[in-house]
Amino acid sequence: MANKKEYRRKRIKNRIRRIVSGTPTRPRLSVFRSNRDIYVQVIDDVAGVTLVSASSKLPGIMDQKVTKCEKSALVGKEIAQRAIAAGIKDVVFDRNGYLYHGRIKSLAEAAREGGLNF
Repeated sequence: MANKKEYRRKRIKNRIRRIVSGTPTRPRLSVFRSNRDIYVQVIDDVAGVTLVSASSKLPGIMDQKVTKCEKSALVGKEIAQRAIAAGIKDVVFDRNGYLYHGRIKSLAEAAREGGLNF
């Protein structure tokens, strides 16, 4: 066991992934959060492909001097724009075992404001 927080997150992630799955009509919006950055993908689990992705390492987002929570909101707006451009309106939110607060919450709220339904 690497550490208790990581083990706890993996258990929660497995519990969520038993229920949440992306389909072609309603793909999965998966979030990964590292210490510095945040990454988001819209995934079709049936075909096993990533349809759209965005991260805080994009040139327009990385250059800004804002907090990590505000960067997450920018990534949420970016993924919403890209998903709508690809014809995706409805998604299933996969928080990947992270608690729904802080950066995860700001990303989700910004994606909702951008036009995604979940």
